[in-house]
Amino acid sequence: MVNTKEFTNRLREIIEYYDLSASSFADKIEVGRSSISHLLSGRNKPSLEFVMKIVKTFPEVELYWLLNGKGTFPKTEEYTVGKNANPKVSGSKLESASKNSEDDLFSSSSESKTEDKSLVNLPNRKDKKIAKVIIFYEDGTFDAFEN
Repeated sequence: MVNTKEFTNRLREIIEYYDLSASSFADKIEVGRSSISHLLSGRNKPSLEFVMKIVKTFPEVELYWLLNGKGTFPKTEEYTVGKNANPKVSGSKLESASKNSEDDLFSSSSESKTEDKSLVNLPNRKDKKIAKVIIFYEDGTFDAFEN
């Protein structure tokens, strides 16, 4: 459950970070100005739709941080490769490595063809389209992807 007071503080932090007024923030995420006012005063709790609009409009806002206060704002990307966080690769090695991985990725093998036959056939639903996919990780974080 989202702690309303702490969420309000994080919402204020986002608004200040982007140097926006409450009304311009509401306009930017396409919600009513009264919604922001009610959230900031603690009258209302944020809806999932409201939270997702913030994350979609402002990619620097980490969803888990916004909801629970854990993580960082603005979002930081961490990429590490083994012991060396910044490996140096020459241009020709990079090109050949990407070509090799591309060949592996898209190469067709007999194993994958036999696995496809064992998959469960789902009914063909052309009238339905995927709107949102949410992936939950073991560490309690998640990513949401919208169409």
